[in-house]
Amino acid sequence: MHPALKGNGLALIPFQLHDYPLALTLGCYLLACAVIFHTDRFALPARERRKNAPRYGRHHDRIDRLARLPVIALVFAGFFAISWRPLYAAAGTMSFFIIFTGISRAKYKFIREPLVFSDIALVADVFKYKSIFYATSLNVVFWIVAFLYVFGVSGLYMYFEPAILPERNRLFWVLVLIGIAAGPWALLFYGPVNRPTAALVQRLVKAINVKINTVRFGTFASVVFHFIIWLGVKRDKIVAELSGMLRAAVHDLIGHEEAPLIVVWQSESFIDMRHFGVDSIKLPTIDRLRKQAVQWGRLSNVFEGGYTLRTEFAVLSGLVPDDIHVDASYPYLRAAHYADVVWPGKLKRAGWRTHFIHPYDRTFFLRHKAMPLLGFEKLTMLDAFDHNPERDGLYVSDATLAARVLSEVQKLPEEESGFFFVASMANHGPWEPGRVGTLTNPVDIYLAILEQSDAALKQLVDGLNKLDRPVWLVFYGDHAPLLKSFADPFPDPRSDYFIVPLAKARASAHSSKQAKDEDPWNLLGSMLKHANLHKDALQ
Repeated sequence: MHPALKGNGLALIPFQLHDYPLALTLGCYLLACAVIFHTDRFALPARERRKNAPRYGRHHDRIDRLARLPVIALVFAGFFAISWRPLYAAAGTMSFFIIFTGISRAKYKFIREPLVFSDIALVADVFKYKSIFYATSLNVVFWIVAFLYVFGVSGLYMYFEPAILPERNRLFWVLVLIGIAAGPWALLFYGPVNRPTAALVQRLVKAINVKINTVRFGTFASVVFHFIIWLGVKRDKIVAELSGMLRAAVHDLIGHEEAPLIVVWQSESFIDMRHFGVDSIKLPTIDRLRKQAVQWGRLSNVFEGGYTLRTEFAVLSGLVPDDIHVDASYPYLRAAHYADVVWPGKLKRAGWRTHFIHPYDRTFFLRHKAMPLLGFEKLTMLDAFDHNPERDGLYVSDATLAARVLSEVQKLPEEESGFFFVASMANHGPWEPGRVGTLTNPVDIYLAILEQSDAALKQLVDGLNKLDRPVWLVFYGDHAPLLKSFADPFPDPRSDYFIVPLAKARASAHSSKQAKDEDPWNLLGSMLKHANLHKDALQ
């Protein structure tokens, strides 16, 4: 018997498992599959799993299970390639899938969406911006436990389990298995392999529905399949179709003689809490905008409770998320594909000055790369603000942001049209003690910040009204706040929006309308129609 096995439980087995390497390896792989099939279902709560269960028979269910086997096999091969230990490969594979399932369940509990492939691109941001992702628990203790588990358990397996690497031609077999484990992943990026693979996976997956596909394939396999589709989808045809749709959307717009200014203010985590019976809050500027607006009401959510970039891109692009296929979860990863169809790019080509203002790190959500591609000629980000968190608070205040916006719009020559997109940060959580005076309750802190934002909005509106040009303000909340101490989830997650004529645009202002529900991708199109912009200028 192998010396490492003496004195442990394996010594009780009447034969040596590792004398039958092929059978042991196959058995360990099948054991890993069985455990993964069982644990994958915990990625979503039982009620949500039943709600999103596919409506087909056992035949298709078997196909879904078989489709997972190659993914599990590749992960198993990876662990086996670095160890040549079947038991370790099984334990590593099971842990790998279970960790993904646990992360997916935690994400769903927090923001009601399972893990998606584009979340992998945000891993570095999660650790870099822990407070904005509510990930402050990823502290030293977390890392100690994680490293002890990964390296401690791996070390135990390496010590107690014998390797089954053949004695002869060891380097050859090591290289062969590394090729088997890593080769298929590398080939996914090779066009002649990727395209047919993506087409096959698309036929298997059909609709890009994260919840349904998580139920069908489990978390990690769903992530892999969506990633393969994302790599292989042909965007030239999609973009051509979208471009035609967008041209049609502005076909009926008529002319405008003076150079207008459009200011879009995306208010982070803004929602009028009076919708939910909170009568203590006072928002006089919001009430004022409601009366002056040519259109106002509730705005549907691209995503409830987070992922600002999805609402942001929907507004900027005018594109329905379903129309951009698998890109919808993180559109800025491939912003260049949509450069010809989004509103800022069209306005810039029509001679408008375009400016994106956001008082946060320019690399967050890859905005520093995406926004110029989408048509913004100027970016004003956190590094342009004199912000000290210890002195000024966690985020740049809306009052400071409003003052900066007014300063920038005043630099715009009177004969030039301007499009300013402003993404605020002040309302974002966490709403912890110290953010507003002596307040300690998260709801009270959020309400107080809302009132501060309302006062800053008055500052902005009053300043814009003094300009000698037509001005249009589009104000909206990107999503409901993750204010779980108040509601989880919010009974109505729709935020609020207003389309308001200011300065010289008020001369043709309409009387206040009844509330109208709207989708974020229709906001700018609706505003342009109210502003009567020239149709040819946006072609």
